[in-house]
Amino acid sequence: MTVRLNEAAFDHAKTLIMNEEGVLDEREFRREHRPSVDQETLLAEAHGYPEYARWRHTFPYGDLARAHRCGVIAADSRAAQQKYSDVERAAAHLHGMLGALQ
Repeated sequence: MTVRLNEAAFDHAKTLIMNEEGVLDEREFRREHRPSVDQETLLAEAHGYPEYARWRHTFPYGDLARAHRCGVIAADSRAAQQKYSDVERAAAHLHGMLGALQ
């Protein structure tokens, strides 16, 4: 299966980070910041699947409110392992944007 960059999710993540809705956490916090299935279902039911897709695709990056560095790091790592270069480049870009917030 070919995985392509979810442009809507990438644009949404960039907007969140530019609006200082980025969290500078570490990779080990990913499990704590990942939304539950129930939270994801509520988002999809309340706002529709286009909004859900901005948050949750193959490489989730946030907690349905903010972009988390732990999610971006995980996405970058998984994309590199699976050789999804466009996703890897996008995650690296987001990681750089988050680093600039420090």
